[in-house]
Amino acid sequence: MSIQARLDTLTEKHQALEAALSEERSHAAFDEQKISDLKRQKLAIKDQMAMLSTQTLGPDQRPS
Repeated sequence: MSIQARLDTLTEKHQALEAALSEERSHAAFDEQKISDLKRQKLAIKDQMAMLSTQTLGPDQRPS
C-alpha cells in the first residue's frame, strides 16, 4: 500500500471516529468511557497521519 493510500485510509477512519463521537455526544446519557476511547483512537490515527505526512513531504512541508 502506498503512503498516500495509507493516508487516505487513515483520513477515512479519522472522519468515521469523529462521526461516532458526535453521535455518542448527541445522546442525553452518553458514555464517558466510550467517548474517551474514541478520542484516544482518533488521536492515535492523527499521530500516524502526521508521521506519514512527514515521511512523504518532509517536516517543513506538512499541511496543517
